[in-house]
Amino acid sequence: MSSARKKVIVRRFGDQLSWGYLPQDHPAHEGQIELIDTAARVSPLPLRQIKWVAYVRDFNLTDPTAPERLDRRRFSARPRTEGLWVRLHFTDGDVLEGLLQVNAVLLEALAESQGLFLIPPDTRANTQRLFIPRRAIQSIEPLGLVQPRSAKAQLGQLAPQPTLFPEEATR
Repeated sequence: MSSARKKVIVRRFGDQLSWGYLPQDHPAHEGQIELIDTAARVSPLPLRQIKWVAYVRDFNLTDPTAPERLDRRRFSARPRTEGLWVRLHFTDGDVLEGLLQVNAVLLEALAESQGLFLIPPDTRANTQRLFIPRRAIQSIEPLGLVQPRSAKAQLGQLAPQPTLFPEEATR
């Protein structure tokens, strides 16, 4: 587990909010998260109560309704960052689009059934990424796979490999 703790805003069902610090990579274990709140107390929160955990730049304590600042919930065009573009339907009827990074962390999350890390549509806003518990997700709708342009361009522009033994040297 990573020792680095990041600022988070935990949104529970019923719009209850909690502010604190969590590990960056694996926030959940044994069906709960252990939030270190702003008063440096450890508060265990069961995953079944949590809608999402927003990893944020600032707490925005003066905004009691939407401190995560997730104003854009859908991409206005095809995303440019690589990943699996998905639309999540939450159990409370809410809908959110984002990108799942296709890597070992995604595979571990799917195997352990704890939750998924999602990059929201507007990464310039306060929320940099979200951890969404599996129990909060009703369905996941894949919208596309976004691959880096450089990889696609390189496949079409490969230079021929030089020969190891030129014809003149073998004569």
